[in-house]
Amino acid sequence: MFFDTHTHLGSRQFDGDLPAVLERARAAGVSRMVAPATDLENARKLLALAENEPDVRVAVGIHPCDADTVSGDSWIDELRTLARHPKVCAIGEIGLDYFHAPPEGFALADWKAHQARVLTAQLELAAELKLNVILHNRESWEDLTALVLPFSDRLRGVFHCFTGTLEQAQPLLERGHLISFTGIVSFKNPGFMADTARAVPAGKYMLETDAPYLAPMPHRGKRCEPAYVADTARAIATLRGEPVEAVAADTTHTALEFFRGWN
Repeated sequence: MFFDTHTHLGSRQFDGDLPAVLERARAAGVSRMVAPATDLENARKLLALAENEPDVRVAVGIHPCDADTVSGDSWIDELRTLARHPKVCAIGEIGLDYFHAPPEGFALADWKAHQARVLTAQLELAAELKLNVILHNRESWEDLTALVLPFSDRLRGVFHCFTGTLEQAQPLLERGHLISFTGIVSFKNPGFMADTARAVPAGKYMLETDAPYLAPMPHRGKRCEPAYVADTARAIATLRGEPVEAVAADTTHTALEFFRGWN
């Protein structure tokens, strides 16, 4: 059975057929799914969904690209309230994103500083609530790791959609953090990720789809769905020379230890 640790079930791309998407996931052997939020409204939407889906848990948080939706201090109190919901398993998706241009009203330096403040507040909240975190990085690796690593004794993070080298990941893995692979690992030219997926020890990585984005082969170019985590597992199994059942079992065990609230 597969565990999709990162699937955006609250995306508008799933609004028209989400029940069918979930049924296809279950039919493909996906027994558990974590749906990360992007902002407070999205978190509330996901929690309402998860209350009726026993195999779905939610991570609540403010995505760095949506950091402009919060200001002042009251938002962290609302996030704290949402994070105490019994269906919440982590804080996320949080992090830094330097790829996208700043929103209107922000100079680049101010936007980076605002993202850092929002991230730090959420790391403090996660440590307070004893929740682990789902981390987003885009062209911000050094700044992101500089903010996260000091929290290593208080929480663990998964660096989602990891595309770097094992050398980059090693200082994080040594402190108890994890990396996670998307369908990119199945592409013809996955870059450093193929070598990383071959070499990373079991127990140090998880699987995800990042649906509706980054569909693996043979679905590349289509809307991604949580069912496709099985294809990512098969690609990693091939790279590692392991049975897909072993990859599924190892990554499920790792995810069950990382996320709160699963039996």
